[in-house]
Amino acid sequence: MRRQFALAGLVLHAAVAVAYADERLAGQACRSVHLGYVANEGVAFYNEVTVEQSAPGTYFCACGWNKGYFGIQELGNGKKVVIFSVWDSPQNDPNATTEDKRVKLLHKDDKVRIGRFGGEGSGGQSFLDYDWKIGDTCQFLVIAKVQGERTEFAGHFRASNEKPWTHLVTFSTITGGKKLGGYYSFVEDFRRDGVSLTKVRQAQFGNSWVKTAGGDWQAVSKARFTGDSNPATNIDAGAEGSRFFLATGGATKNQHTLLNQLIELSADTQRKLPEELPTTE
Repeated sequence: MRRQFALAGLVLHAAVAVAYADERLAGQACRSVHLGYVANEGVAFYNEVTVEQSAPGTYFCACGWNKGYFGIQELGNGKKVVIFSVWDSPQNDPNATTEDKRVKLLHKDDKVRIGRFGGEGSGGQSFLDYDWKIGDTCQFLVIAKVQGERTEFAGHFRASNEKPWTHLVTFSTITGGKKLGGYYSFVEDFRRDGVSLTKVRQAQFGNSWVKTAGGDWQAVSKARFTGDSNPATNIDAGAEGSRFFLATGGATKNQHTLLNQLIELSADTQRKLPEELPTTE
C-alpha cells in the first residue's frame, strides 16, 4: 500500500513515492483522504475513530504522526485488525536497512503479531485481531519517550471504553531525538480492484488531544482536509459537533469542505479526555 500525505506542505510519508502512482488509481480505488491536525510538538497523542461505513480493503488511521501510524483495518477477506506501524527508512526494501538502524521491539502484548514491512518505506509493524463493528468508538493513544538519538513510540488501544487498555507494542526508531509531530488521520482504500471505488468509506475522528512536552493536554480543534493525487472527486470532510469526519468513494459528494481547506471545530464543543489513561510519563 503506497501512501502520500502532503499535509500543510509537509510530506508525512517517509517512503519515496511519486504522484503518478496515485494518478494510476483513477478508476481503480477510492481516493485517500486525510486530516492534518494543527497541534504542537508532543509526548502523547490521543484520538478516537467511529466507523460509519466501511468495505473490505479499508484503513481508518486514527493516530498518524511523522514516524508512524495507528488505526484499524478491514482486510480484503473482511477480517478486522488493529495496526500500529513505525518507520525506520525511506527504502522500500525492508532488508536494505542495517540491523543497527532498524526499528527495535521493546514490548509486545501476547496477542500481537509483529514483523517488518516494505514497499512504502520500511519499518516495524504490529497487528492485533479485533472484530470492530460499525458504530463502535475505538480509542488510541501514542506515547513518545526520547532516548538519545532514538524515540520510543508506545501504542495503546481500547475498544468502546472496554477496560483495561491494551499496550499493544513499543517500537524504538532513530529520530534524532524528536518527539511527536505532524499529526494526521486518514481513510484509505487498499483493495483497488475497480469495484472497491464504488463503496463508501466514512468515519468520524475526534476528541483529539496532544500532551505537550510541558505536560499540558491540549484539545485539537483544527485540521486541514487533503487527498492523494487520485483525481476522484467523490470525497468529503467536515465537522460534526466535537468531531471531524472523512468520507470517500461511492455516492459521496463534496458538499462540506473543499480540498486543502482548514476545518475548525466550534469553540463551544465539549471534549473530554477519558478519566483513565495509560501513564504518559
